[in-house]
Amino acid sequence: MKNPLSPEQTFAYFGLLLGSFPPAAMFLRFLIDSRGLRNDDIWILGIVAIVNIISAVVGYFSGKFIGKIVRELEKEPWLLMVCTLPFIGIFWGILAGGAGGIIIFVIGAFFGAILGGAVGGAALPAFAIFHRLLKKGDVVDRKHFLPLAFGITLIICGFILGL
Repeated sequence: MKNPLSPEQTFAYFGLLLGSFPPAAMFLRFLIDSRGLRNDDIWILGIVAIVNIISAVVGYFSGKFIGKIVRELEKEPWLLMVCTLPFIGIFWGILAGGAGGIIIFVIGAFFGAILGGAVGGAALPAFAIFHRLLKKGDVVDRKHFLPLAFGITLIICGFILGL
């Protein structure tokens, strides 16, 4: 194994991807549906960028904690792991989405938490199942991590964009 990643690193990077791309896809979908921005509404892009950055940072740092949880959960039987992962993913998504959404006039935290929970509840089980299958010991090689993490993240983005 040339580039091993621990579960903490793996889930931190996955959290970075989930905190970056799905919120950006949601904002892009909103932009497409609203037929674009007028010149005096360009400030919205700055707010959206801040929301994206906060969601990505919180997804990254909370991903280290989620990695520890998943490491222990992967030692359990498959059925217990698969049944527990959606709840952990929802918690992770609520945390990252709510943190990013708080920038949008505080009420955005509720919507961000709901959307983040939906993304996390779908993404974490899919990712963790493959993670368990691909890992050697407790680590997974970067050459396996990257296609898996980007694939799951971009599939979720595709659903958001209606592709």
